[in-house]
Order: sequence, then structure tokens, then C-alpha cells
Amino acid sequence: MAAMFEAHLPARAAVPLSQLIREVKPDQLDAPTPCSEFDVRGLLGHLLHWGPSLEGAARKESVPPPAGDSWPGDEWSDALAAQLDRIVEAWSRPDAWTGVTRMGGPMELPASLVGGMVVGELVVHGRDLARATGHEVSWDDELLAYVLGEVARSAGQGRELGVYGPEVPVPADAPLLDRVLGLTGRDPRWTP
Repeated sequence: MAAMFEAHLPARAAVPLSQLIREVKPDQLDAPTPCSEFDVRGLLGHLLHWGPSLEGAARKESVPPPAGDSWPGDEWSDALAAQLDRIVEAWSRPDAWTGVTRMGGPMELPASLVGGMVVGELVVHGRDLARATGHEVSWDDELLAYVLGEVARSAGQGRELGVYGPEVPVPADAPLLDRVLGLTGRDPRWTP
């Protein structure tokens, strides 16, 4: 039953991001993002780079990320939109959320954990991109509550692996998205 619910989440997470990538202008590609590791181009490149691995994980295939720089030049918007569509399609099947899978490497992980990471990735990096480019983006509270639970479940491990920065304190009654961001090491009040 959980897999049926979860199979609807990637599309709900991806729609705002898909709309947003069409709004990013070429002169914004060098803008900083709340993810200190990336400027806008780097963030988009990160999503493109890991996209095949995220997609493959849904099919229980270990797809290593491509070697080197895979920036598609002026076609980045179309390439990323197509990649998001493939990720959503792959994770929209309930069986993608069952059993174990791999994320481009040999280590097996519960598929539901990886699926939760995928949904979280789309939301958090969607918010990163929106803030960096001066756009507003939002997700429904049910989806954000799910993402908060998933991020809380993996935040410690994420920090150990360097995926998340140190937790940013956020009030317990703050909006769900702010609490997600704080757990990932992002300041919800960040501005460029």
C-alpha cells in the first residue's frame, strides 16, 4: 500500500522544478545557490549528472553517473526536462519502491529509501534553484511532510557522507519546507 502512495510522489515533486527550469535565463547560470557547493550551472549539472543513476535505481539497475562533464550546452533546459520526465516515469511504478536497489554503485539500499532520496532531491534542489534565480516555488503539505520524514531519517548519514551541511536550527513550528531545508544544512532565509 505504501508503494502505491509513494509512486505518486516523484511527479508531485518534479512538476514545480520542471516549470522552473524553463524560467532560468542564461545570465543566471553563474549565480550562487543555497547549496554552497554549486552555482546555478553546477546545480543543473548535478541534476543532469546523477539523473541516469536515479532513473536506473527505480528499475533496479546500477547506472554509474557519466564520467567527466556532461553539460549539454545551450540544450540544458530540454535535456534536464527530459531527464526529469524519465526519473518520474521510472519511479511512478509501485514496484520501483519495493525490495533493494543501487545508486550507481555496488552498495544495495532499500528501494524506498532511495525513492525518498529522489523525491527529496527534486524538492530541495528545486528550492535551491528557485532562490538562486528569484522565483517562487511551492509543493503541497502532504508531499513536504513526506520529504521532512525522509530527510530526518537520513540526515545523520547525509552529514557523515558530506551530502548535507551542519543542521541549521529552525523553529519546530516553522513551515515544513523550512524544516526540511534546515535539516539539509540550508538556511531557509538565504538570499543571493
